[in-house]
Amino acid sequence: MKIAGLLAEMRDIGPKKHRNICFFGFIRYGILKIIIRILSGENKMIFLKYQALGNDYLVIDEASVNDPISVDQARRICHRNFGIGSDGILVFVSSAQNSRFQVKIINPDGSEAEKSGNGLRIFARYLFDRGLVTDRAFKVMTLGGEVTCQILDNGKAVRVNMGSAVFDAKKIPVKGYDNDVLRQHLNIEEQQIEFSAVSMGNPHCVIIKDRISEKEAKALGPLIETYPIFPNRTNVQFVEVMDRANIKLEIWERGAGYTLSSGTSSCAAAAVSCRLGLCDKQITAHMPGGEINILFDDQWGVTMEGSVSKVFEASLANEFFEEIQKRIH
Repeated sequence: MKIAGLLAEMRDIGPKKHRNICFFGFIRYGILKIIIRILSGENKMIFLKYQALGNDYLVIDEASVNDPISVDQARRICHRNFGIGSDGILVFVSSAQNSRFQVKIINPDGSEAEKSGNGLRIFARYLFDRGLVTDRAFKVMTLGGEVTCQILDNGKAVRVNMGSAVFDAKKIPVKGYDNDVLRQHLNIEEQQIEFSAVSMGNPHCVIIKDRISEKEAKALGPLIETYPIFPNRTNVQFVEVMDRANIKLEIWERGAGYTLSSGTSSCAAAAVSCRLGLCDKQITAHMPGGEINILFDDQWGVTMEGSVSKVFEASLANEFFEEIQKRIH
């Protein structure tokens, strides 16, 4: 039997908190786990790759690896020349005690993200593919708080209740401000830039302009990400308001760099556009990777809906881990 098949069978059995199984099921679960370790080697890591509007993530079950993924491993795995290549890693925390489904979101630089809209849609699809959820709404715990997900169109799309957009400076956080951070100014590269800040469970700096470009996002994004007033660094969105129901984005993602799309960035940009009176509460965010539909309630609660698809399933060779400590230049 192929290793991938054994792993799939083991996952279908699953931990007790996911499925009601008998005592013999646990014995079988343990035996299969041992067999996989013998056949695949202690260091072999099995993963699935998904993409959501060009934002790609690897999904790994923590039960399939011996130790937590280190910063060096994350950087190497996500590297598009020396590793698999991805915008991040989603670790299914299957041992979590406080939530049925919990995900750890790791950026390509090895840092941990509080929340990712595209990552959550991908993680929801992963749970659906494993048969752990149906098309009924379910909750997922992240470092940035709990969200509610729902599978649509047999897994081709996912709706996520992302929680509320927060504009308070102390909760984002933004240093040097006491209240909402709207239409303030930064001095970058000898130019004054108007910005607004918002949290979607992670920090965002939204810059609304008449015209936006990939070139500008790549040039100014890293400078704004690390600007001193953002103690946790920040995601950066360059936004062009098309009309009251549509916005266009270029995105610099904290810990990942320029990206084709971002769920939380879309929500943040839409929230600021709506808060400033430039858009209504139902907005479509247009990005190089595709579109996300966003809806706000009266308390700034955000619901996001977008597509997701599975790319492939594979495993990392032992040789990959033998070189994991080498510096990437």
